[in-house]
Order: sequence, then C-alpha cells, then structure tokens
Amino acid sequence: MAAMQSRAMAQAGYAVLQIDLLGCGDSSGDFGDASWQDWINDVIRGAGWLRRRADAPLWLWGLRAGSLLTSQAAAHLDTPCNFIFWAPVISGKLLLQQFLRLKAAGAMLGGNAKGVTEALRDQLASGTAVEVAGYALSPALAHGLAQASLDPPARIAQALPSPRVEWFELSTRDDAVVSPVSAKTSTQWRQSDFHVRTHLVNGPSFWQTGEIEEAPELITATVAAMATLQQPIAT
Repeated sequence: MAAMQSRAMAQAGYAVLQIDLLGCGDSSGDFGDASWQDWINDVIRGAGWLRRRADAPLWLWGLRAGSLLTSQAAAHLDTPCNFIFWAPVISGKLLLQQFLRLKAAGAMLGGNAKGVTEALRDQLASGTAVEVAGYALSPALAHGLAQASLDPPARIAQALPSPRVEWFELSTRDDAVVSPVSAKTSTQWRQSDFHVRTHLVNGPSFWQTGEIEEAPELITATVAAMATLQQPIAT
C-alpha cells in the first residue's frame, strides 16, 4: 500500500523517500534490536537526506504508529515540516496494549489467559523482550511506544506559519464520521496553530487483516488533497 502511494505521489511530480525502519522490511538489523528512538532517528536521517536533494516544503507522512514517529521526529528537525497522517494512532500506550493482547489471545486458546497481558508488561519492565505474533518486541521499543502520543510539536508551529496537516480516516460505512478521539486530537492541533484538514475515505482497515487488502481511494484522496495546495511539495 505504501509503495503504491509513493509511486502515485512520484508520478504526480513530488520528490518521495519511503524508508524501511531499523529491523523492518529490507533494512538492516532485526526487529528485536530496534528501539523507538532508533526509529525516530531513522525518520530524522531520512528527512535530512531528502532535504539535501529537494528544495521544496517538507512533508512527513505516517501510517498508523508512523504518525506518532513523524510528530516526535519533527521536534528535532532543523527545518519545519507539514504532515500527512493515514489512520493515525493517537496513543502508543493503547496500541501496545492491543499488540500484547495478541499474545493473550493465544494463551486463551491454551487455557492460560489469566494475567498474561500483565505478565508480558512485567517481562518488558524487567528488560526482557517478549515474542508476539512471531516478532521479538524489545523493552526499548515497547517503552518508547507506550510513552508516545500524537501531540503537535510546538517548535514546528513557531517556525512555520500555519503548518499543514492532511489527516485521513478510513471506513466502509456509508454513515461514517471521523472518530471522536481523532476529532478531539485534530482540534488540539488546530489550537496549536496547525492548519488541519480531515478527510473521511471509503476503504478497509487494511492493517487489521492478515490478507492483502488495498484502499485505492485513500491514495486518490491523498494525491488530490496535495494537489489543492498548488505548490511543489517534497514528501
């Protein structure tokens, strides 16, 4: 999905850098070795690489927890930036809890569900990685994720007049509206002097299924939203 979006944006004339974070995709290292700070550093290095090659406004684009990463990385950039959020995660703590519940669900099938999630938290707190759904989750990654929230980086708003956020939510329901937590958080960004546009797009929650799913309308809506800005943009 991300690769399709990158191609679509590149074909529309934008300079695009899509990165694999440490331990993910084709990057070096193992997932179990990665920390949250490692991933923030990857975003910072990627933004720096792109800025050296494209003299245009900088946009950071994040999918789900990637939105948390971009908002935190932005606070450390030398240059102000704008944001594209795809179905952003608002609370890293809640996402981590959902991830650990995958392990607890397996224990339920084995009749040993009691206290599993709490035991996993204790294991991480003791400095020991846990295995969930075939991934070794390191304490450093879990701790950083648990502390992360989708807060507007004040430094960006101070450096760039009315920095922009294009915020996309997905739903297959005809009567869908932006979720209350997203509406509340996007309002907080507006109150911090960000220009936020929320978009509700028809499509599946493709990150929740083990099957390959696509949301082509999300790509179309994103390219269309960027085109309305009527300026060359690096993403």
